[in-house]
Amino acid sequence: MATAVAPQPEKRTRLLWRALIVLAVLLVAAAMVFYLRPLLVVSGVQRAAEWKLGLTEHNVRLGQYRIRYLAGGSGKPLVLVHGLAGRAEDWLALVPALRDAGYRIYALDLLGYGRSDRPDVDYSIAEESDIVRQFIDSQHLQQPDIAGWSMGGWIAAKFAVDNPGRVHRLILLDSAGLKFDAVNAAALRPKTEADLAHMMQVLTPHPMHVPSFYARDFLRHFAEEDWIVNRALKSMYTGKDLLDGKLVAVKVPVLLVWGKEDVLTPPSIGEQMRDEMPQSILYLVSGCGHLAPVECNKPVGAEMVRFLRADPPLAPGEQTIAAR
Repeated sequence: MATAVAPQPEKRTRLLWRALIVLAVLLVAAAMVFYLRPLLVVSGVQRAAEWKLGLTEHNVRLGQYRIRYLAGGSGKPLVLVHGLAGRAEDWLALVPALRDAGYRIYALDLLGYGRSDRPDVDYSIAEESDIVRQFIDSQHLQQPDIAGWSMGGWIAAKFAVDNPGRVHRLILLDSAGLKFDAVNAAALRPKTEADLAHMMQVLTPHPMHVPSFYARDFLRHFAEEDWIVNRALKSMYTGKDLLDGKLVAVKVPVLLVWGKEDVLTPPSIGEQMRDEMPQSILYLVSGCGHLAPVECNKPVGAEMVRFLRADPPLAPGEQTIAAR
């Protein structure tokens, strides 16, 4: 029987150098991709996180529109509605707590956002709320819990107002929906690096510096969706979908969660909502702004789970919790 002959030292050295060169080329290529399209790399990381969390991507046809959504976990249904210029991935930081608490999660890309269709429509709160209704119907969900963040809170609250008896419990996080001086709303349409820096100052009390190469890709992304954001904001400014005086129709348990330092949709909105829904609970998260569900996901997730699990429902009230 023939015996294998080990490579000579010179051959082993050549193979090692070739492997190192290939590795170096791959690292340089990866660095160039990250420099030129950092959001593409971030998207890849998020997809890996979705797989690890057990989330799978789906598409559903609602009338003439295709809506993309993420789903995962098992148990009671929980529908998550993102905010302006957002997408389903915005909820990833909260998914572990909600999934581990025994919930089947449905996080959709609203019409015009993420990987859902972008038709020539007005992108009003009413239109997006109807998309949520159609989505719930398509999944045959009976009285799901619904959580909405920012504009998503407005959409979720309008759905609850217009569809009494179809929501089990409602969670609104740094929500819009009531009339207020939206002095910082224009910051959500950045056109320059300076605009982007200002937007971060509006969204969080702890803004981080965004490197220029990253800012360029961010601005490219915002430019692609700017016409949709512009139409959504114009529709909001008309006031036709405001919920002032209408939230009294919501009779189910409600959790209001607010970053105490939110300057985009300030805590005063949460106070007004609590007044209109006396059965609600308002939690102010100190040290956080509009991005509380991400920056302060641990205390926010814990309070969401406590609220959803409580039987009987938690007593109404107001409390300030510290960001951990």
